[in-house]
Amino acid sequence: MQAITYKNVREVEYIDVPDPGIIEPGDLIVKTTYTAICGSDMHVYHGRETGIDTGTVLGHEFTGEVVETGKGVRAFKKGDHVVSPFTTSCGKCYFCKAGLTARCEKSQLFGWVENGKGLQGAQAEYVRIPMADSTAVLIPGNIQPHHALLAGDILSTGYFCAEMAEVQEGKPYAVVGCGPVGLLAVMSAVDQGASCVYAIDPVDYRLKVAKQMGAVPLKLDDAIHERVQDITKGIGFESVMEAVGSFDAQKLAYQIVRMGGIISTVGVHTTADFSFSPVDAYDKNITYKTGRCSARYYIDKVMPKLDGWSGKLDLIITHRMPLSAGKNAYRIFDRRLENCIKILMIPG
Repeated sequence: MQAITYKNVREVEYIDVPDPGIIEPGDLIVKTTYTAICGSDMHVYHGRETGIDTGTVLGHEFTGEVVETGKGVRAFKKGDHVVSPFTTSCGKCYFCKAGLTARCEKSQLFGWVENGKGLQGAQAEYVRIPMADSTAVLIPGNIQPHHALLAGDILSTGYFCAEMAEVQEGKPYAVVGCGPVGLLAVMSAVDQGASCVYAIDPVDYRLKVAKQMGAVPLKLDDAIHERVQDITKGIGFESVMEAVGSFDAQKLAYQIVRMGGIISTVGVHTTADFSFSPVDAYDKNITYKTGRCSARYYIDKVMPKLDGWSGKLDLIITHRMPLSAGKNAYRIFDRRLENCIKILMIPG
């Protein structure tokens, strides 16, 4: 089959790789209908996360049609259309039962193979899903597969971010970063009851979409702190949702949250240190919440909402490209060309 694989920093290849096969009784093999590039793929692409084997099939966002089932699979049959979260989960361990499926004791991340061990990714014509009965989710007939794909990662992550922010009606909130996750955090915060969400980003076209998602756009420039002071009457935002994963974004979130407020962080951080100190956190009485989204848990929360959200979700998907154009897709996404927000790739 054809797939997009890791070659080196800022270098991917579209090459022929072996088809996946059934290894364990609980496996599914799906024919990919949609896959995508995620912001967290950029950490590998830029070399901020290291250790991945050359030749690893990249990607962890996908939907697919079941073409083969292991002998132990009970929940799916050939022809079913499914979506998968970006990590596998057993559904039985302490963490899965607690809803923390991202920390399943047997969890694997799609698209990460290191020293020959791991799970191949989803930017390919076919994907193997281990522990399928507790990992994959059947896509309802009224849901478009490309919307379901978003539920497998970035929509669930945005919803998780808003939940951690504990949004309430009548109080001001901020989202730092209007990439795909940040925009979906805006939408999720509004859905969860926030009546006033400010979206902060330096890129004009992203701010335009943030406004369509229900936010008040705030341009990130030298005057941002003065505007925040004016908006919040010197108090700061009730909670700040940080969806970037950078030192500067974390610093800004700390600076603009109110004393006693919440910083909800879902951006994947790769730096060794915080941008603020334990003393800073103590002196401002902040609550800092972070972590990998348990997407398998959150898929069940967001899937019933997808049909009603379809118009806004379509604002996120700015590009559809063949999988064979994957190298160019990475270039467009990386450099934010063509007003790119989210790229879907279609095998074949």
